[in-house]
Amino acid sequence: MEEKMTSHEARAAELFLSGAVCAQAVFCAFCDVHGLDYETASRLSSSMGGGVGRLREVCGAFSGMAMAAGLLYGFPIPPAQGEKSEHYKRIQFLASRFSERWGSIVCRDILAAKIGENAVNTDHVPEERTKEYYSKRPCLEAVRLAARILDEYIENNPIK
Repeated sequence: MEEKMTSHEARAAELFLSGAVCAQAVFCAFCDVHGLDYETASRLSSSMGGGVGRLREVCGAFSGMAMAAGLLYGFPIPPAQGEKSEHYKRIQFLASRFSERWGSIVCRDILAAKIGENAVNTDHVPEERTKEYYSKRPCLEAVRLAARILDEYIENNPIK
């Protein structure tokens, strides 16, 4: 039996399928919670897609989740004693949850495990979003997972 999607998970999937990059899909799905306006949120997170500018580094879905967590729970400059440590602990927890499914938070590792090492292209030109693209890539699942993890975190750790 398939789990029912959270509203943020459904919104993130909808955004990704409409053309948003993975980071935008997750980060913008939480605009109703973090309060940043949609256009600013989409521009701010646009560089993180494809593992940061399609370099295949940290997964964009994870980056979008971490950015949203930063707006919700992050610390200002200068941080109070312990705030930085607590936030890093939080992000490491979110990373461990994401890694439980993928074995990594690194885009190229996730792609290689799903579609093969030879398919990991770091060219700056993104692939066209076709039916085949969506069927072979793990990105939609990663976007949904990141949103679900953050929803669970928020539910268990109310925002102050």
